[in-house]
Amino acid sequence: MTRRQFLKHSQTGLGAIALRMLLNGEGRAADRPAKYGQPLTAAADNPMAPRPPHFPARAKRVIYLHMSGGPPQQDLFDYKPTLVKHTMQPCPDELLKNQRFAFIKGHPKLLGTPYKFHQRGESGQSISDLLPHIGEVVDDIAVIRSMHTDQFNHAPAELFIFTGTPRNGGAAMGSWITYGLGSENQDLPGFVVLISGGTDPTVRHWTPW
Repeated sequence: MTRRQFLKHSQTGLGAIALRMLLNGEGRAADRPAKYGQPLTAAADNPMAPRPPHFPARAKRVIYLHMSGGPPQQDLFDYKPTLVKHTMQPCPDELLKNQRFAFIKGHPKLLGTPYKFHQRGESGQSISDLLPHIGEVVDDIAVIRSMHTDQFNHAPAELFIFTGTPRNGGAAMGSWITYGLGSENQDLPGFVVLISGGTDPTVRHWTPW
């Protein structure tokens, strides 16, 4: 069958398929068998259909920047005065007991930040002198210091951030957000991941499942 013949004889069928997709998108799907005693709706039948959040949303969109290889938080906004006080001293034995650390041999020494910190803004957040402009707008920024992890290597720690598990196979952060909120556009991906370099072996686990 030539392309011309295909289009001539299948135009009605293609039109019906397109019409059904348009009606589904408007929530006017044709009657379908009930599931678990409840009639199926377009939203229930489409996991990507937009769903309201638990609380009124103030943000319209989110751009998440994961700057792998950036400066440590101890040099930027997580001031640890006790660590600075004991810098270059042997690490306390209670922190090393029954622990195995990759790439660390012998008895390591503590290393505090060499940079100065000052309290900025009305909130009094301690911000490094490396971030003078951040210090000017610190009252508009939420700094979370309650998060912690036992993953100290880059690859499993990054997997833990994005999937909630340090091992391969977990659904990415964008997958969970799309699962919970759906997508307003049914013709585009629910979320997009852009990478630079392409050499990180864990990047492939941040894409949608």
